[in-house]
Amino acid sequence: MIELLWPWAFALAPLPLAVRALLPPRAHRDAALRVPFSLPWRSIESGAYRGTGQRGVLVLLVLAWLGLLAALARPTWVGEPVALPNEGRDLMLAVDISGSMRVEDMRVGNELARRIDTVKAVGGQFIERRRGDRVGLILFGSRAYVQSPLSYDTRTVDRFLREAQIGFAGQETAIGDALGLAVKRLRERPAESRVLVLLTDGQDTASSVDPLEAAALAASLDIRVHTIGIGAESLTVPGILGSRFGSRRVNPSADLDEATLEAIASGTGGRYFRARDPEELEAIYQEIDRLEPVETDTATFRPRHSLLHWPLALAVFASFLLALRELSGGPRWPRGAAA
Repeated sequence: MIELLWPWAFALAPLPLAVRALLPPRAHRDAALRVPFSLPWRSIESGAYRGTGQRGVLVLLVLAWLGLLAALARPTWVGEPVALPNEGRDLMLAVDISGSMRVEDMRVGNELARRIDTVKAVGGQFIERRRGDRVGLILFGSRAYVQSPLSYDTRTVDRFLREAQIGFAGQETAIGDALGLAVKRLRERPAESRVLVLLTDGQDTASSVDPLEAAALAASLDIRVHTIGIGAESLTVPGILGSRFGSRRVNPSADLDEATLEAIASGTGGRYFRARDPEELEAIYQEIDRLEPVETDTATFRPRHSLLHWPLALAVFASFLLALRELSGGPRWPRGAAA
């Protein structure tokens, strides 16, 4: 559809005739300044131009004037509404891929699965539900690095999580470095709601930044941190040759530093969660969805393109034809006529 931003411009259409009617006739016809644009209107009124050639000049003059008015009205093409991505949260996921994440203590039915495999499966579903948010992924072990920057492309973030391999970032755990890296990424974003979900199964053993100091920095920048401690509290280890004889119960999460994770969460306005099995991890992510709901309002915009060059080109073309008629010996302006 076409809109006119300044439609009042067409109110100027009778201006040339009004000016001619209001100006008094001059006693002296000789003048120092010629205004060729006004002469044809005088000539037409006085009957100097008659017949087919004169009517052609009149048509060209009208086209030139209306073309200028149409350009002044600023015609604009307005396209169909286009949906924009929702301006949701900036949400970073920091996932532990240290050596301890290969422990098989996540019970799925009668089978035990590795912690990292559970995180990939359940975390991937969480990422897919965050459509409308800018989601990023940080992986950490002995070092922390950004696997995926903040992006609306949740499918790609999910793929990066599923492709993560234990040990790629080292065997130790750098919680403080992961938290500091997330703060660095989130503080550059203008969004009012910035969230970090940090998941680990151990304690900080390799950071150059103290986790609580990084948490204090996050709190000063209004970044909420939700922490998740993963790992079963008890696990039965079979005895010799896999028999029940000599089996014992162990705590595979003995290294989990829940006190620090709780302090990080409470100090930043977030919450600490404990995931002992896949069902609890899924419930935790659903609770985070409730605490940090995705914005559902859809913003739209309509593309706009200026079309004023078309009527302006028409005016220029009509003026060119008028000049060409003058130079080629067609009907001319009366000699001695002045503005």
